[in-house]
Amino acid sequence: MRARDRPGGGPMSTPAIDRILRGPSGLGTSGLQFRPQVSAPEVEAPEAPASEVPVPEVPEAATEVTAATPGFRLPPVHVLPVPPAAAATTSAAASPAAEAPSGGKPKAGDPIPGLYHHPIAEPDPVRVEALSAEIKVWAMEEVELYPPDWEKDFDGFSTGRYMVACHPDAPSVDHLMLAARLMVAENAVDDCYCEDLGGSPIGLGSRLLLAHTALDPLHTTTEYHPEWEASLSSDAPRRAYHSAMEYFTRAATPSQSDRFRHDMARLHLGYLAEAAWDQADHVPEVWEYLAMRQFNNFRPCPTITDTVGGYELPAELHALPAMQRVIALASNATTIVNDLYSYMKELASPGLHLNLPVVISEREGVSRKEGYLKAVEVHNELMLAFEAEAAALALSCPVPALPRFLRGVAAWVDGNHYWHQTNTYRYTLPDFW
Repeated sequence: MRARDRPGGGPMSTPAIDRILRGPSGLGTSGLQFRPQVSAPEVEAPEAPASEVPVPEVPEAATEVTAATPGFRLPPVHVLPVPPAAAATTSAAASPAAEAPSGGKPKAGDPIPGLYHHPIAEPDPVRVEALSAEIKVWAMEEVELYPPDWEKDFDGFSTGRYMVACHPDAPSVDHLMLAARLMVAENAVDDCYCEDLGGSPIGLGSRLLLAHTALDPLHTTTEYHPEWEASLSSDAPRRAYHSAMEYFTRAATPSQSDRFRHDMARLHLGYLAEAAWDQADHVPEVWEYLAMRQFNNFRPCPTITDTVGGYELPAELHALPAMQRVIALASNATTIVNDLYSYMKELASPGLHLNLPVVISEREGVSRKEGYLKAVEVHNELMLAFEAEAAALALSCPVPALPRFLRGVAAWVDGNHYWHQTNTYRYTLPDFW
């Protein structure tokens, strides 16, 4: 509910939020105590990790942070200064049709014509290099996630550039590694269990359930516990899940860890729906596909933005229906970005690979080009709704941690688009302009 719709027009207020606003002994949110970040299990964090790879300079237009790293300034993010009414009334002008660019067909590394997005500066190369080296050691040596002949594809994924672009407020490379490990582990489960690298819809439910226990531990009897524990290292995806989650829970609060487990359960449910359609050779209705994509999407990634940033959005605020809607809209939009940029890659795979352009084309009886261009419009509508809802939430509930979290989600949305746009190793655009 927006402020103008409530009696008196004041910000939303509940006893739980009032407690957060007051903080311990009336100190406000600055009195909240968060768990210290650590670099690895059984390894002490460096005394000053942020000084090893400095946080990049941010333009003067940035907004001061009061609930996180002292002195750090967040990048100017599009979401908060936009009044919700203005965002709603200007949606038509802000959502251009996917027409041909003025220079003709888009070149490799160009954004999709007509796609509503916000360009970002190049990620800090020092951080990218440091993170890329560390995540490769973890994946190839510590958990032995991929065989040596998959190394080229691992490098081509550009995890370091991806995570630095998505988390501009991370205090250190150690914080970025929390996100990088989980991203690589999730991608391995998708590839090895579901899709490209030997995955199959047959038996997927059993594989995902057992892998999920690497994130959400099994509590069982003394007799059977050792067998479950041994299973955590029985294949590469489970090793990766288990290791990445151990690092994460040592750095996160219990509520942040539980939030992530919940989001991963959502993701696995989406995997299973897509697998069921694959086994039945079923093309869903467009609305059904979008429902599946609300679960099989990037949501676990932007919702850990506070952990990676070294602070916490309190559980009461994360659970607000308005916050849940904002997170869902952002995650849905970022996933349609993946459908659009990976379109040509998926077209080359065997069979009919479901993505939004294909489903629109099949179900609405239009050409592949028309399906693709309509999918761009769907993305744009989701993005505009995300921005308007995030702005309304920030105005109605001005708790310091909340706008920072919303900026973090918006930064993740922008970084995700940047990575898809510029990853020419993986993606090319169709010849539709």
